[in-house]
Amino acid sequence: MPAHGKHRRPRRNHVSRGLALVGTGGAALSLPLIAPATAGAATPAAAPEIAAKTFTAPAAAPVAAKAPAAPAAARTYTVVSGDSLSLIAHKKGIQGGWKSLYRANQSAVGDNPSLIHPGLELTIHRGSAEAAPAPTEKQEKTERKTTAKAKKSATDDRASRSERRATAPASGAPTGASAAAPAAAAAAPAAVAQYADNLDGWIRQSLDIMAQHGIPGSYEGIHRNIMRESSGNPLAINNWDINAVNGTPSKGLLQVIQPTFDRYHVPGTSTDLYDPVANITAACNYAADRYGSIDNVYGAY
Repeated sequence: MPAHGKHRRPRRNHVSRGLALVGTGGAALSLPLIAPATAGAATPAAAPEIAAKTFTAPAAAPVAAKAPAAPAAARTYTVVSGDSLSLIAHKKGIQGGWKSLYRANQSAVGDNPSLIHPGLELTIHRGSAEAAPAPTEKQEKTERKTTAKAKKSATDDRASRSERRATAPASGAPTGASAAAPAAAAAAPAAVAQYADNLDGWIRQSLDIMAQHGIPGSYEGIHRNIMRESSGNPLAINNWDINAVNGTPSKGLLQVIQPTFDRYHVPGTSTDLYDPVANITAACNYAADRYGSIDNVYGAY
């Protein structure tokens, strides 16, 4: 009916898909036609891009994985010239630096961590090393200078101690500037020392002179022989033994004959054979030459 015909919609409006024929020089190519009816149809088109991003994510996972640290390459290290604990710790990447390395090898290194000698075997515990930047040339030079200074300081210190021991007085007197006054005072009494004018004083004065000339002997050894030879009489003389028969009688505290006194006379003492100090000192000098010391004499000599 014509009155209702104007409300009809053409049938092609309900078709969302059809065929398009494209001429290709005699052949017909059939292509699907997609006619999105609404804006929501755009969502499926974006899906592949999201899927692509999701797909590439696993590729980044291995990057985040941290490889386990490799164990130390060596268990020991042999010290070479110019090394120091600090330099070795740099080279080997020791956790805790030279202090850690020193603690692990203190028994081998000793009390001074600055002194390590070429050829020394150091233990580097497994797992104590990790990747560390190699020291620069400047750092190595600094380390070598520090080690050289430490070695020189230790050598000078040892030499200084040896010198102090060699020059220190046996009595343990102070050294240095503080010892200057006592040393001068000690020298003065030697020139003005006062000794008693008796057997005790004579023996003590002789011992001081003997000490200056390196002649051995003790108070007891001298006193024992004096009492046997002269009973402590500095003017004693033997006029009856073989020496007296030969014209050279034994005289003085230790009964010394003149030729022996002349040969073993000690400079700085009197040239008088009867002088107690000169007699004792010359006799002890003779006894040291023949018997090793007056202390070794227990009879006629």
